[in-house]
Amino acid sequence: MTQRILIAEDDRVQRDTIADILLKAGYAVGTAASAREALEALDGDPFDLLITDLRMPEMDGLDLLREARRRRPGLDVVLMTAHATIKTAITAMKEGAADYLEKPFDRDELLLVAGRALDQRGLREENRRLRQLVTETTALGSIIGEGPAMQAVFDVVRRAVPLHTTVLIQGESGTGKEMVARHIHFAGPRKNKPFIVVNCAAIPDTLVESELFGHEKGAFTGAEKTREGKFETAHGGTIFLDEIGDLEISLQAKLLRVLQEQSFERLGGTRPINVDVRVITASNINLQEAITKQKFREDLFYRLSVFPIHIAPLRERRDDIVPLA
Repeated sequence: MTQRILIAEDDRVQRDTIADILLKAGYAVGTAASAREALEALDGDPFDLLITDLRMPEMDGLDLLREARRRRPGLDVVLMTAHATIKTAITAMKEGAADYLEKPFDRDELLLVAGRALDQRGLREENRRLRQLVTETTALGSIIGEGPAMQAVFDVVRRAVPLHTTVLIQGESGTGKEMVARHIHFAGPRKNKPFIVVNCAAIPDTLVESELFGHEKGAFTGAEKTREGKFETAHGGTIFLDEIGDLEISLQAKLLRVLQEQSFERLGGTRPINVDVRVITASNINLQEAITKQKFREDLFYRLSVFPIHIAPLRERRDDIVPLA
């Protein structure tokens, strides 16, 4: 996705000039004429980098840096100043600034510093994903099954791994549905992208839509800022919806639209958000029985079960007891 940069600069000419350079370089750009406007923008939209002037009325760049990083931990900040000194630079770096620009600077210097700060952010994110990958991959070795029932499951899993289709895993609680879902993700082409787990049974009904699809600022009482949902967080990777049978019928319809169109709108929003997400679901109840009771949509069931996997309980696969022990 396009990297987003916020510019906080009280001089309109300089603000517009910097914005124009960054826009032409392919970045998405937001602008603010004061620290207050910058903080409001950060509360409303996710930015990857803040470039702020050091000297501004009401709140200077260092104070903005501190408050911005308090609200958005991990946000990279570049300070611009015409009053650069070694002391100012050291203070900025101690406060967490990624870099600083001494005015006047040219186009190439701006793009070099911005690109370097964004590259550092990308490396941190990649390291985080690799650490997660090592942790998750270690857990895959605990999928144990020597009997014919589990061997049949492994065969289906191996065929599902390289694909991008939906997978529905059914089985009683404790049979290892989430472990199978993790294996499908971390052994497949999306392994370096996010794997997001959502337990549909653990989220209050009133919050499920916001949790899955996010919400805009002011969408409901208490929605003080825009929030990304799990589908946005999982972009490029996999979302695992556990206990999908507990999802309300109204939200089942919205999930069906996401599967059909690969897009959705945040709660209270009007702008479609496109995502590339593989959906794996699991249920400890028989969804076909739920369909007959009109508690689950038949059209959604067939969308979810392109690759159905059933995991039998241990009492039905006694060959696995000794290896597990």
